[in-house]
Parts: sequence; C-alpha cells; structure tokens
Amino acid sequence: MNDLAPAVRVLLAAAGFALARHGRGDHDIWRHAERRVSVVVDGRIKSRHTANGILKQAGLPKAF
Repeated sequence: MNDLAPAVRVLLAAAGFALARHGRGDHDIWRHAERRVSVVVDGRIKSRHTANGILKQAGLPKAF
C-alpha cells in the first residue's frame, strides 16, 4: 500500500492550510487561518478512508 500522507499534505496546503505545530508522535496539526479549522494528519496514512476523513474534516472533497 502507498503512503497517502504526503498527498494529503499537498491538498491541505493548496487549500490554504499551514502546518501549525507537531503533535504527539508523528502527528502534525494543520490550521486554516481564515476559517479557524484544525485537522490532525498522521505521519503515515495507509487507508484511503482515513485520508478522505481528514479531507472531510478540513471541508475539502474526497480525493482518494
């Protein structure tokens, strides 16, 4: 299986999200400055369902 985390980070950055800080373990917190939305992105995402769930929390359409 492929690691979907880099693709999720690219989609979040293109939508205006920025890395706010590193969380526990290999998690990162991404925030959108204007909408005040935060999402947690794992360092390795193996499931397309998890990747789409993160995008849904961010208010973005499914991509995987």
